[in-house]
Amino acid sequence: MASKKYSFLAGVFCLLASYGFSQTTTTTGTGYDVSDSSLVPSRSMPQHTEFMNGTYNFPARPRNMWEVGVKAGAFNISGDVASVLSYGFGAHIRKAFGYVFSMRLEYMYGNGKGMNYLRSTGYSSNTAWNAYTSPNDPVYYNYNTTVQDLALEGLFSLNNVRFHKAKTGFNVYGIAGIGGTIYYSKVNALGSDGAPYNFASVPDGSWKTRKETKDAIKDLPNWDDEYETRADNHGDRRPQLFGETFKPVGHLGAGIAFKLNNRINLAIEDRFTITKDDLLDGQRWAEQTGAEPVLTRDFDSYNYATIGLNFNIGSKATEPLWWMNPLDYAYSEIRNPRLMRLPKPVLPDTDGDGVTDQFDMEQTPAGVPVDTHGVSRDTDGDGVPDFRDKELITPTNCQPVDADGVGKCPCPEGCGTMVGDAGACAASLGALPSVTFSGNTSVAVSSDARSMLASVASRLRNNPNCRIVVTGYCASSKAEQQRSWDRVNAVINYLVEKEGISADRLFFNYGQEGGDCNTVDLRAATTDEQGQTTVPAPHPNLRRSK
Repeated sequence: MASKKYSFLAGVFCLLASYGFSQTTTTTGTGYDVSDSSLVPSRSMPQHTEFMNGTYNFPARPRNMWEVGVKAGAFNISGDVASVLSYGFGAHIRKAFGYVFSMRLEYMYGNGKGMNYLRSTGYSSNTAWNAYTSPNDPVYYNYNTTVQDLALEGLFSLNNVRFHKAKTGFNVYGIAGIGGTIYYSKVNALGSDGAPYNFASVPDGSWKTRKETKDAIKDLPNWDDEYETRADNHGDRRPQLFGETFKPVGHLGAGIAFKLNNRINLAIEDRFTITKDDLLDGQRWAEQTGAEPVLTRDFDSYNYATIGLNFNIGSKATEPLWWMNPLDYAYSEIRNPRLMRLPKPVLPDTDGDGVTDQFDMEQTPAGVPVDTHGVSRDTDGDGVPDFRDKELITPTNCQPVDADGVGKCPCPEGCGTMVGDAGACAASLGALPSVTFSGNTSVAVSSDARSMLASVASRLRNNPNCRIVVTGYCASSKAEQQRSWDRVNAVINYLVEKEGISADRLFFNYGQEGGDCNTVDLRAATTDEQGQTTVPAPHPNLRRSK
C-alpha cells in the first residue's frame, strides 16, 4: 500500500510540475510598485521616505498577504507493527518574514492503523494482550492510534531568487519545526462476543502472502474490527494533555506549491516527525527468546504526505513574499531606470572650446573662436582661420590670400599709370584723416576715429602696393615721448587687429615736432620711403593703460 501511495504522489507531482514550468513562460515582474507608500507598513515608513529621497538604497519591505491552507492525505506510523495506509488532515496559517524565510502554525489530525501478518508469542509483558493467558497462543499485533499535532514551523523557499526569469509558477521549500503531539493508541484484542480471538486457527503467515493472512484474520467468526482495548502506554509516567499522552516532537519535510492565480495555490508536502517515543503503535516489547522480556530500542515516528489548497488573504498588500523575486526591482531599475538617481553626465572637452569631444571636429588652440562644430572661425572664408588671419575680412575679389590671410586686390582702372610715380599712392589714397585724442588718453580710439580708420583701411585694401606713415608729435619730456608712442601704437594696432591691415604696410613715427601733441596724422608713404613698422616703447614704465 505504501508503495502505491508514493507512486500516486509521484505521478501527481510530475503532472503539476509540468504545469508549473509551463506557467513560468508567461509570468513577468513582481506585480507591485516599490514606490507605492500604501503597501508600506507604518513602522517602515521612515525607511521608505529615505529611499524615495535617495538617501537610502533599499526599498522598504512591503506589506504582504497571509496564507491559510487546508490539506488532507496519507498518514502512517513507522514502528514495531507494520503500518496500514491511513488518513490525516490539517490546516495552517503562514506569514513571510522575508523572501526566503517564512513561518507557519499548523494543526494536524492523523489516524494511523497497523497489523502484523506474522504471528507473535512474546506478548506476556504487554498488558493489552492480558486476555491471552497461554504464552503459546499466538496473536497478531495491531493498533489504531489517533494523533493530534500542533507545530510551529520555519519554511525556506529554495527557488524564488532567480537570475534569469522574473519569477516562476511554482515554489519549492524545505520545512523544519518543533511542536507537541498527543496520541491515544488502542488494539483489537477481543471479538464481538468479548472473548479473545482464536488466532491459532489462522494459517501461519510465514507460508502465506500478507494479504491472505490478513484476509484469514478478518474471516474469524467473532472478528469485529473494533479497537476496544487501550494499548500499552506510559500511564502517569509521561505528561498528559486532555487525558492523552503528550510528547514534544520535531518535524522535517519538503513541499512544492503550484500557483493557480495570485490568490490560490495547490501544494504537495511530505513531513516526517521525530517523536522519541516507542508507543505510538502500542508495542514496545520485542519477541522473547528467553524468560525475561526484551525492550525494543527503536523509537516510533510518523509520516504525513498531503495535497492541499492555500489561499492568500489580505488587502492593500502584495502576494506573499515567497512568490516574489527580490531581484526584480534591481534588474528593472538597471534596465529601465525610474527611481535611480543618475549623476549628471560629464562630457570631455579637451581643447576647452565649449564643444564636447563627441561633436568636436577640430582640436583648436586655447581661446580660438569656433563654430558649433568646434571648427575655428573663418569670417571671410579665405581658408585662413581668424586667429591667424592678418586681414580679417578680405574681399572676394582680393582672394586667394597668402599664408597670413592677406589678399591681393586687383589694380583699379587707371592705377597702372601711376605705378612707380612718387605721388601715385598719395593720389590713390587721397587725403588721409588725422586721429585726435582727448586729454591724456593714449590707448582708446574714439568712435569717430574708428569710422575714419575704417575708411583708411578700405583705401589700403584697394591699393595693396601703398603704405602709410602714422605720425605722433611732441617729445619735450619723457612723458610726452611715451604718450606720442602710445597714441601711434593705438592707431596702428586698431588698423591691424580690427581692420586686418598688414603691419608691414604701416610706418611707425612718433615724437615729431611741428604738430599738435593730441593728434596723430596719417599720410601716404612715397614709393621709395623707408620706415620702421615696429618701434619699441621709449619709456615702458610710463605707459598708460587707457
